[in-house]
Amino acid sequence: MKVKAAIRTELGKPLVIDYVDLAPPKANEVLVKIGASGVCHSDLNSLNDPTLRLPNILGHEGSGIVVEIGANVKSVKVGDKVALSWIPYCGVCLFCKNGQVHLCETAFGPIFDGTLLDGTSRLSKDGETVYHDSVLSTFAEYAVVSEMSCVKIPDQMPFAQAALLGCGVATGYGAAVYAAGVTAGSSVAVFGIGGVGVNAIQGARIVGASKIIACDLKDQNLEIARKYGATHTINVGKEDVVEALKELTGGYGVDFAIDATGNTNATVSAWLGTRRGGTTVAVGWFNPNKEVNIPAKAFHRQAKTLKGSLYGNINPLRDIAILAQLYLDGKLLLDELILEKISLDEINNALDSFHDCNCVNVGRSVVMFE
Repeated sequence: MKVKAAIRTELGKPLVIDYVDLAPPKANEVLVKIGASGVCHSDLNSLNDPTLRLPNILGHEGSGIVVEIGANVKSVKVGDKVALSWIPYCGVCLFCKNGQVHLCETAFGPIFDGTLLDGTSRLSKDGETVYHDSVLSTFAEYAVVSEMSCVKIPDQMPFAQAALLGCGVATGYGAAVYAAGVTAGSSVAVFGIGGVGVNAIQGARIVGASKIIACDLKDQNLEIARKYGATHTINVGKEDVVEALKELTGGYGVDFAIDATGNTNATVSAWLGTRRGGTTVAVGWFNPNKEVNIPAKAFHRQAKTLKGSLYGNINPLRDIAILAQLYLDGKLLLDELILEKISLDEINNALDSFHDCNCVNVGRSVVMFE
């Protein structure tokens, strides 16, 4: 079938809106009519990533309707509304058997190769291969994806809000609830108030943390953080954040700190602002040439935990559906995360907005296909 899509044809250049050919799903795959796709900062990173094959179709936050299923598909049927997950998992590898499905290695080779799970692409143009992004490619009217990327959600879940569940919302919420293990009545610091950080705040709020401290350089972001559940704010450019965190917690430091900045210096501050026996979680993507330098003095006596978190340590098939219900129950704020609804033709403007330092990017532009 012919499908309108935003195609990455050159490194770092604007996406080209054109038609590509989409082959039908194979036995374990699903054809989804995309209803909405979030535009994530990671899409900008992918636009400029020289390791990704060209041409390809970006997009890894999506929702839609199942319109065709392969012969072996059992978990969804035609007509189901689904949110899409960019980490499908196998269920039988070491990580899956240990309950760490977010670490399943099944998807990562295909993600880097620009294919679906079987190592081939369903996309082409003029007889030449077009590659996938994150085994999804949601910047298109339709997508063929793995059955394990499809999470059935309630029919009343709107497409735009559902599209957000598969990346930033799940990553932030899971970083608080699963990776950090935030508990009721605890104190939590969240560094970096963006699309992931505000959802870490939401996760902490939903589980009942009593003190949620937003840490950022921008006063406007800190004000936004309060809407999502922050009880206190610290402008890290104006205050000594470690001392401020200790002052807010009786001199001890917070029980849990979550760094969503991707800045190694922020991770160190988060660690230093965490109390003895507490947990610090790093979510952001670090520059691989940087190092996280933690003081070694009396390290063992601190009894603290520093850990990384991929995809919020979630189980996508379980947790994306939980997040959808939390939204429908009025407990998870998603409407507020939608900065604007745009057409596919406007997608380059949305990507360009990430370059505007004065633009408030606590949320997403969402491409609507309906």
